[in-house]
Amino acid sequence: MELTRSRGRCWGEMKKEAPMPRTHPPYAPEYRRRVIELARSGRPIAQLAREFEASANAIRKWVKQTGLDEGLRSDGLTTAERDELNRLRRENRVLREEREILSKAAAWFATETGSVPSRRSNS
Repeated sequence: MELTRSRGRCWGEMKKEAPMPRTHPPYAPEYRRRVIELARSGRPIAQLAREFEASANAIRKWVKQTGLDEGLRSDGLTTAERDELNRLRRENRVLREEREILSKAAAWFATETGSVPSRRSNS
């Protein structure tokens, strides 16, 4: 029995190496459009997945997202809405970090100067 070797090592020894990445480079937009057209024309998704070497789940997601973007579906966010949501979440995270930094800086300056700012209420 012969062991398959890679880079001079047996497969059993390769467990120590880092695993392959779980992501795939994005497919070209024209490639996606063609697969979506075929799926909408009635071709089975499993057959398209074998033929075009994309996962069936990826093809289903492409078809669903295109339907959302075109207004054919309303059970999710469009690409523009998803992009805006991600932008707002990122902006919110940055603002929270900045507020935390300013709060710590104010506390540090208060202890250095020996004065604690009073909390005034404008009621």
